[in-house]
Amino acid sequence: MTDVSYFFLIVLVTKPLVRLAIVLPAIVLIALGLASVESLQMREYEGFGPLAQQPLWLQAIEIYALADFLGYWQHRMFHRGRLWPFHAVHHSSQDLDWLASVRVHPVNELVGRMIQVIPLLFLGFNPWVTASTAPVLTLYAFVLHADLTWNYGPLRGVVASPVFHRWHHSKEADAANKNFAGLLPVWDLIFGTYYMPKERIPEDFGIHEPMPASLWGQMIQPFKRHAPVERS
Repeated sequence: MTDVSYFFLIVLVTKPLVRLAIVLPAIVLIALGLASVESLQMREYEGFGPLAQQPLWLQAIEIYALADFLGYWQHRMFHRGRLWPFHAVHHSSQDLDWLASVRVHPVNELVGRMIQVIPLLFLGFNPWVTASTAPVLTLYAFVLHADLTWNYGPLRGVVASPVFHRWHHSKEADAANKNFAGLLPVWDLIFGTYYMPKERIPEDFGIHEPMPASLWGQMIQPFKRHAPVERS
């Protein structure tokens, strides 16, 4: 029931906040003379600089790779210090399924999307291709959190799979702080956080700290003075 409540929270509160935050870089681009209100309203603005001159298919490859790279590091960032309590809300799901993907604190969602999207806009990439990363990666998050035993076989180290991400949610000590990528496990391979034991799938999910069961309790938990500060 809590995850169903999050579904409506995302639609009614979180997504409007994220859209508002993405308006801010647009205002800066207009102030710098790199875009105009008219071009944005008419969806004629195509970015700026050499990156925007590339074919859209090439920009799309670069944008999704960079968005996932930025997502990898913002994900690691949320596993440390004062940001962990916000991300702990997401990890508190003990029954991991596709609906658990929407159990995300608004602060986590807002900061995460800003880190992924805003740098790409200021690099000059096509804003409409950049904006597509949010819904596409969100939809793929449903797959990652689904109660499936898919590991993609020979592609296990190429594309993030449900088993890959389920290890990220595992309570096993060896799996702690592993598998941060949302699309390309190459980042975990490069930075030493890849964990995919063969012939075994994770079964025990959640966090070791207490977490309120209600939506409201989980909203205020990260702001409490004695909230957990880091995943162990």
